[in-house]
Amino acid sequence: MADQTSVLESIVSFFVPVHPDGHKFVAIAALITVAILFFFGLNTLGWLGVIATAYVAYFFRDPERVVPMREGLVVAPADGKISSVETVIPPMELGLGEDRRVRVSIFLSVFDVHINRAPVAGRVAKIIYSPGLFVNAAADKASEDNERNSVILEMPDGQNIAVVQIAGLIARRIVTFVREGDRIGKGERFGLIRFGSRVDVYLPVGKTALVAVGQRAVGGETVIADLLSQETGREYRRI
Repeated sequence: MADQTSVLESIVSFFVPVHPDGHKFVAIAALITVAILFFFGLNTLGWLGVIATAYVAYFFRDPERVVPMREGLVVAPADGKISSVETVIPPMELGLGEDRRVRVSIFLSVFDVHINRAPVAGRVAKIIYSPGLFVNAAADKASEDNERNSVILEMPDGQNIAVVQIAGLIARRIVTFVREGDRIGKGERFGLIRFGSRVDVYLPVGKTALVAVGQRAVGGETVIADLLSQETGREYRRI
């Protein structure tokens, strides 16, 4: 009986809820597919419609996450691969000053979950939208050249963290669920980027990252920094 329950739970867990922002896209894809099936039957075009509808639902999936709540921990704002960990001067548009900060960049492929989550709890101090290009989001210049939306989070201790949603080659729509003045908890959903993208996190001055380039991040769960730690960094190797 226990084995049967375990199998059932595994099957149920496979079906992840679709975020409300994706409902209209799933509905459009499904209606087109139904029309194709009605007029042409289950031919190659019909199968392509079925696959496309399933993919749209898959893209907008919104799984639950188990968020580490200990004070000082900064969690990944997105699923994807850590594409860059660098110490840089933040773009002037963020208003974070000229002191160098660690920037952690996460690249989201079209197969990753695209819901973005708050890396820390705090108040949305500022939201800055910057129009731009739609070049490869993995490129270094994407942080300055691509269309992007920046959310500055002010933590209870007064420190700021910036989260920047960056459009890419395929991404053409950045969505943000929060407004200036809102308060948000760590790991809570604050936005999404449709169809491939990148998210940058600018840590407070003097803080280091606890992740490495090439590592996979899980939004809301992977710890990318510990603001209470005196650790100066970690060494990594591929095995």
